[in-house]
Amino acid sequence: MEIREFVETLDREGRSLATAAEKAGVDAEVATCPGWQVRDLVRHTGMVHRWATGFVAEGHTSYHPDGGLPELDHDELLTWFRDGHRRLVDTLADASPDVRCWSFLPAPSPLAFWARRQAHETTVHRVDAESALGGEPTAVQPDFALDGIDELLRGFHGRDRSRVRTEEPRVLRVCATDRTDAVWTVRLSPEPPFAERGGHPHPGTDQNADVDCELAGPAAGLYLALWNRAPFPTVTGDASLATLWRERSAVSWS
Repeated sequence: MEIREFVETLDREGRSLATAAEKAGVDAEVATCPGWQVRDLVRHTGMVHRWATGFVAEGHTSYHPDGGLPELDHDELLTWFRDGHRRLVDTLADASPDVRCWSFLPAPSPLAFWARRQAHETTVHRVDAESALGGEPTAVQPDFALDGIDELLRGFHGRDRSRVRTEEPRVLRVCATDRTDAVWTVRLSPEPPFAERGGHPHPGTDQNADVDCELAGPAAGLYLALWNRAPFPTVTGDASLATLWRERSAVSWS
């Protein structure tokens, strides 16, 4: 996906998050984030937006701490969120392609990193906001979902910080059933996971050879499941690896 597409997605998803939060009310429970109310979600996402804006707008070339959570609530909180989201979108849209600043996952450029990361950050939290309303969330587009799966498996969980580890080598496969080029082989061990992306096995081959567990389903469903926002569509093989993912894969802020 192009930077422009990520920025457009960020714009749309942030506005949708604010709309859902306003409809639900800041006291509503966030079903996908036990223990959070909508105000917690809005404060967190708004803080992340401002934190990300600072790197691109101010050119920080090393880690810079966030500004903390605001004490604002109700209408003032939502206005604060919308203002910060708007500034992030405008900053990314207007930034020079060769802007230099800190980032924390591999990407073609710092700008590409921040546009991608904030588009996914905001999409997942938009789903959280909609969960406070009940019912099914607005669907995530398949191509965007595939990119997010790739970011999660090969980016976040390729880092030393990943806790998705096994004592003995195991193989987890993630398969998007609505795309022919979307299979990830995730090798688990006492070290950080190592994920490779490839196509579906050729017809006639043993698709489960050397695979201990497969998580399969449409890209949008897998995206939310891997971010622990929905059940896995289908689990085949050793379900303990799906449980391991549920228990150990959460990406924390601190």
